[in-house]
Amino acid sequence: MTTFSRSAAFLSLVVVLHAVHVGGAILESQAPHRELKAYRPLQDNNLEEVYASSAAAVHYDPDLKDVNIVAAYSDHYGNIRLGRVKMGDLSTSWVFENPAYQVSGRKKGPQLVIPRDSFQNDTGIEDNASHSTTNQTDESENQFPNVEFASPAKLKRQILRQERRGQRTLELIQQEKETDEQMQEAAIEKSMSFENSVIGKYSIWRRDYESPNADAILKLMRDQIIMAKAYANIAKSKNVTNLYVFLMQQCGENQRVIGKATSDADLPSSALDQAKAMGHALSLAKDELYDCHELAKKFRAMLQSTERKVDGLKKKGTFLIQLAAKTFPKPLHCLSLQLAADYFILGFNEEDAVKEDASRKKFEDPSLYHYAIFSDNVLATSVVVNSTVLNAKEPQKHVFHIVTDKLNFAAMKMWFRISAPADATIQVENINDFKWLNSSYCSVLRQLESVRLKEYYFKANHPSSISAGADNLKYRNPKYLSMLNHLRFYLPEVYPKLEKILFLDDDIVVQKDLAPLWEIDMQGKVNGAVETCKESFHRFDKYLNFSNPKISENFEASACGWAFGMNMFDLKEWRKRNITGIYHYWQDMNEDRTLWKLGSLPPGLITFYNLTYAMERSWHVLGLGYDPALNQTAIENAAVVHYNGNYKPWLGLAFAKYKPYWSKYVEYDNPYLRQCDINE
Repeated sequence: MTTFSRSAAFLSLVVVLHAVHVGGAILESQAPHRELKAYRPLQDNNLEEVYASSAAAVHYDPDLKDVNIVAAYSDHYGNIRLGRVKMGDLSTSWVFENPAYQVSGRKKGPQLVIPRDSFQNDTGIEDNASHSTTNQTDESENQFPNVEFASPAKLKRQILRQERRGQRTLELIQQEKETDEQMQEAAIEKSMSFENSVIGKYSIWRRDYESPNADAILKLMRDQIIMAKAYANIAKSKNVTNLYVFLMQQCGENQRVIGKATSDADLPSSALDQAKAMGHALSLAKDELYDCHELAKKFRAMLQSTERKVDGLKKKGTFLIQLAAKTFPKPLHCLSLQLAADYFILGFNEEDAVKEDASRKKFEDPSLYHYAIFSDNVLATSVVVNSTVLNAKEPQKHVFHIVTDKLNFAAMKMWFRISAPADATIQVENINDFKWLNSSYCSVLRQLESVRLKEYYFKANHPSSISAGADNLKYRNPKYLSMLNHLRFYLPEVYPKLEKILFLDDDIVVQKDLAPLWEIDMQGKVNGAVETCKESFHRFDKYLNFSNPKISENFEASACGWAFGMNMFDLKEWRKRNITGIYHYWQDMNEDRTLWKLGSLPPGLITFYNLTYAMERSWHVLGLGYDPALNQTAIENAAVVHYNGNYKPWLGLAFAKYKPYWSKYVEYDNPYLRQCDINE
């Protein structure tokens, strides 16, 4: 047989190959009519067959190594191209889907999948690049029917990639939901803790820092006024009268347009035109009067003048605040007058003497809870008593000892006659009835009679004026001259039969039952108080003059201070340690006021030095009369809140957010309060 006949015989065998490879095109030999089919993805139900047959290599039969394989593929331009490769040139990664192939006339042979990348990259491929796309398509349709693409590994990777994308999408969605929830919770928490007393914008979504140019025009116009005044002064000094008048007129116009504006939004529509007009005026002044050295001198003089004005205004502000703090409001003055008048008109003074004799046993019973309140303010004292009784678990065991001055004695008696809590026992006394309290025994009374102290307080030409005595205005308050303020150092003499007593200021409010205070073991200390020191604040060096050796040799500058206002005094220990004698000793030493400033706290710190028991801070929260930024939770959890400072709750100066703690214990429906126009 010739070579040609052997080849023809071999080619007469119609061998149909069917194999699978990633990215390949299926080439299938069938009946005389052939067509090129579209790309079809491998179906899921064929995956098992594909993987199962992966063990059969392309070189399954050695006789097939010279078989030519013609395959169609598309280049990167999308054109259909034909390629030819021999079976023997294929790598071992090519596999048969069905290795049990047969010759022509029998069962369908195996199908072979040819990878496109192999044709594009293999040097053994003969590329029919000369054919047009249309001719290639027609030829393929005639020669290679039922072409399809099957890539299980690639499909698997696509499926896994899709799953990963879906999983990542779910994670991002979940993160976004969590972020939204966190933002909502933060916004709600911020809105709940937001202080509506703070002046400003209340939107919790606002930016912390708004546009820096929100008041650019306003600043420009104010700067123009300063510049115009400087040029006007120079013009005046050089007798350029017309320019001086013109500049001052422009200053007035700028001032009129600005008015009370605090930002550009508050300015009228004519503001920009006026700023331009002022700019023109300044340009004229600069052309005629500009002198750098002269301008610098004027600005320096203007700065010094402004600083002096600011300093003067600060002193005036301090003086006015102190004046308002020590001024007795007209409604409270009215209340005292009305109560005193009715007390004498109705003749209650004789009846009260009989009642006090009947209650004398309770006044001296050491087994009860005794309170000392020294005040000349009827309304404030009533709040202290009402708040204490209303929060007490056993109000019938609470006894209040109130001491006032002669001027307010009748009013205080009348008020607690008509408005006293039902269960509590109340004693009202006049400090002038304490005959033992005289200048021969009391150091403070003796000092008040001295000429030097009278000059300090009462002479108009003394440096208690605004300019010279601003730093000491606080200590020139008349309350420091009142013996009611110093009576706390004579408690054993005032209440000789008692063993323990709780001292309360008239500017406090009780919010819890105070009976547990009598059960505290004070460990031999005389005074039970809440300490007020924080880091370097409110320590002894704030109140005492440590440049004086009498102070520096006897006390520690870093010793922690404490507060009057709510103090538990052990009167037995007081008498034992002669605390009143210690107080007299140091008062006599300070007759020239060189050891401490006026007031009752500095001598208290000295008198009870190393004799004070530190209570828990929750018993007594201070600062409601001067600090607008106190912790709200601490206030609400406190047993006693203290309005120490100038902003007392009965004054118009009071902080609005703190006033409800006090006003809820005021009986505003009382006819005397309505008559004197005392309301919320």
